[in-house]
Amino acid sequence: MIARLDLARAAAALVAGEVVAIPTDTVYGLAASLDRPEAVARIFALKSRPPTTALPVLVDDPVRAGELGVTWDARAAALADAFWPGALTIVVPAPDDVASRVGGRGALGLRQPDDVTARALLARTGPLATTSANEHGEPPCTSAEEVDAVFAIRDGLAGILDDGPRRATVSTVVVLDVDGWRVARVGAVSPAALAGVLDRY
Repeated sequence: MIARLDLARAAAALVAGEVVAIPTDTVYGLAASLDRPEAVARIFALKSRPPTTALPVLVDDPVRAGELGVTWDARAAALADAFWPGALTIVVPAPDDVASRVGGRGALGLRQPDDVTARALLARTGPLATTSANEHGEPPCTSAEEVDAVFAIRDGLAGILDDGPRRATVSTVVVLDVDGWRVARVGAVSPAALAGVLDRY
């Protein structure tokens, strides 16, 4: 059984460069500090994720998103104002040296989760590279018990911040670039709701 961590121990483990399974408003995720490249690399190995499939980044506040060196324009700010905290990942242009920290190139996906525990953790750790806790291509884990079932026999996961079952509605992913916008994945936020905000720009 994977160790259960409280908020303080989970934050300390992440800051120290460990990978921790954390609850979000959607599913459980594998998380690593954005400042710990070795831990970010361990996430890819743990879930057998292709190294060219970039990880999204969770932030505790929209202001933090704009501090990461990305292009945070009026469209991104309007989406964050309308749907954050919530199940919307906003992909924006980013320099390669920023995007490469999570396996990306030219763009970074950002989200503020609508979950008190997740945001309390992020306030202690800073931005976290995070992806759903599952074997790549398999359904995401929605409870600590499911995380145990998938990862207990694998090395590299320091523990689980258990905060009960999640609701399993994935985030919508919207991509903003110089050519406009597109929905890369449909989830909790509908394309029509996005259009209601972005059609002003």
